[in-house]
Amino acid sequence: MSDYIGNNLYALLADALVFLHLCYLVFTVGGEAAILAGWIRGWVWIRNRVFRFLHLASVLLVALEALLGIWCPFTVWEYRMRRAAGQMVEEDISFVGRLIRMILFYEFPPLFFTLLYIGFGGLVLLTLIYVPPAKKDHDK
Repeated sequence: MSDYIGNNLYALLADALVFLHLCYLVFTVGGEAAILAGWIRGWVWIRNRVFRFLHLASVLLVALEALLGIWCPFTVWEYRMRRAAGQMVEEDISFVGRLIRMILFYEFPPLFFTLLYIGFGGLVLLTLIYVPPAKKDHDK
């Protein structure tokens, strides 16, 4: 019985990690889309310095990992949890876990993703230059 509970806990943790991974993706890609849309629409909030530098750091971290050939920690931790849960094949994973993984993971050569992440990092840097954050954030 305790193996069953432990396996389910690890499976739940793996699903939580893959969900956090999706949230990270939405923040990076959606953040850039929001910045560009906000620039066109004149939204003030997209110039928030904390948001912009957190966004830049999150994108550059992924690009650096790709350049160095480092696996994403979310992916590594998720795989460890799945192994601990006894989930060795895709069919063992929950429906939600499989659904999120279908959004996150694609079968392309590693070079494709490295170039994609570096290119996206370049776009975010250019956006930071051409649509700069405010010199001072205003809370009110």
